[in-house]
Amino acid sequence: MKKIKNAMTVDVEDYFQVSAFEKYIAKADWDQKECRVEQSTNRLLDLFEANSVKASFFTLGWVAERYPSLVKRIIAEGHELASHGYDHVRVIHQTPEEFRADVVKTKQILEDISGVSVKGYRAASYSIIESNLWALDVLFETGYEYSSSIYPVKHDLYGIPDAPRFKYYPRGEEGILEIPITTLNLFRKNFPCGGGGFFRLYPYAFSQWALKRVNNVDKESGMFYFHPWEIDVDQPRQEGLNAKTRFRHYLNLNKVYARLEKLLQDFEWGRMDDIFLNNK
Repeated sequence: MKKIKNAMTVDVEDYFQVSAFEKYIAKADWDQKECRVEQSTNRLLDLFEANSVKASFFTLGWVAERYPSLVKRIIAEGHELASHGYDHVRVIHQTPEEFRADVVKTKQILEDISGVSVKGYRAASYSIIESNLWALDVLFETGYEYSSSIYPVKHDLYGIPDAPRFKYYPRGEEGILEIPITTLNLFRKNFPCGGGGFFRLYPYAFSQWALKRVNNVDKESGMFYFHPWEIDVDQPRQEGLNAKTRFRHYLNLNKVYARLEKLLQDFEWGRMDDIFLNNK
């Protein structure tokens, strides 16, 4: 039996741009920070090439402007380029007008640099929730074909726990396609198993088992996400963090690269647009 192909995705942002650091690092100081996103993303591109994997890169406009050669490499090597917004502002902090300006600006930046159409969008920290579903309408109106911004879990920072677990049309079939972050349903509850901090928290065997269950029991393609900074063990350490933030950000960074290598070998992987748009 042919293996189900899953979507490999990367949220291209640097360590100092994460939502958890918002109150510790001012945006005005970003250009004074040591940028490491280019070298980390290039390392990932090397890893994908070595394993013949194509992925989708949800890229900040801020990063694309400063590292256009990185964007061009992503395209040249056959990966999908998608939008992660301009500078990682969560949608919960934007008005509809501000959000529209953000997604239009970022789409234009990415398309101008890459020369390809940008179809996908992922909100910073999965910040499309029940109170701002209007953002999905704005995305559709501004030319995006799909969103990957809703996490169907209960979490202190994001989530719509009762949202569908697999691709659906939140605003009807005339609107945008939403591709939620992958979850495992056990005991009538959704558990995160789509990557990020949970991939660092769980033993690899659990992540492997969960994705196999999505493929073999749910008979669905899963989606995995992570960030370039999660393979960067030498990133500068931020001072003054509270214990929760420090734990979430730095947990098991030294294990991620090896786990990724195993993950790439244990499953079949592809781009978001190829897996979900070409079969919708």
